[in-house]
Amino acid sequence: MRKFNFLVALFLVIATLSSCVVLSTKKYKSLLAKQDSLNTGWNSSQLQNESLEQRIKRLQADTASLNSQLAALNQRYSDLDANYSKLRSNSSSEINKLNENLKKREQRLKEVEEVLRKRDEATNQLRAKLQQALLGFTKNGLTVEVKNGKVYVSLTDKLLFPSGSIIIDERGKQALTQLAEVLKQQPEINIAVEGHTDSQRINNLGQIKDNWDLSVLRATSVVRFLTEEQKVESVRMTATGKGQYQPLAENTNAEGRSKNRRIEIVLSPKLDELYDLIKQ
Repeated sequence: MRKFNFLVALFLVIATLSSCVVLSTKKYKSLLAKQDSLNTGWNSSQLQNESLEQRIKRLQADTASLNSQLAALNQRYSDLDANYSKLRSNSSSEINKLNENLKKREQRLKEVEEVLRKRDEATNQLRAKLQQALLGFTKNGLTVEVKNGKVYVSLTDKLLFPSGSIIIDERGKQALTQLAEVLKQQPEINIAVEGHTDSQRINNLGQIKDNWDLSVLRATSVVRFLTEEQKVESVRMTATGKGQYQPLAENTNAEGRSKNRRIEIVLSPKLDELYDLIKQ
């Protein structure tokens, strides 16, 4: 009985010791497993930490780059602002100059308009005087009209010259004498005498070769009469021949050709004042 109890007790002791050994082995393995897990977590944490550090470095580099760009933009803005201020100052100065020039031009324009008004007024007065002085010759083909600021006194060839001649007849001298009286009272008027013909060819007129000759010689005959006999200042006179090339009517009939054979005395006010204004 005692032996049995001893064996039982021994068995219990061995069982207890075995149980303790078994429990310790499991716990050890559990601890090892936890250690592995912790090592894995640590390694993972280390990797994550390295990744975060790299990101932080990239962010820091990006921030530095952005700061550099911002500084460059701020400098560019400052330069643009300075240029704008300079341009605005220059623009104000230029605008003031333009305004001054505009005012001067407006004043000059008013002066030119006044000169032109006086010219037109003088031209109309001259036309009225000539129409009054030459009233008796209007039935003989004399006309007075204003074109482009000038007075045109047109005399048909039959009023001044015999057919095919360059010598002024008595009726023509009377008309030119009346004209000269008005011209001598208007020293500010320039006088151009233009000879015109029809398109028919000239035959058997001696030294007169063609219509050019005829138109020029008739114009110079009128100029000589006005300057030498009527004492109109020669410096105011010019003589030109236009030939057949500025007709008033068709040369296809006698009436048209008669209108084209004429002397035109073109009277224009001296515009020295206007020219001086334009030069200025």
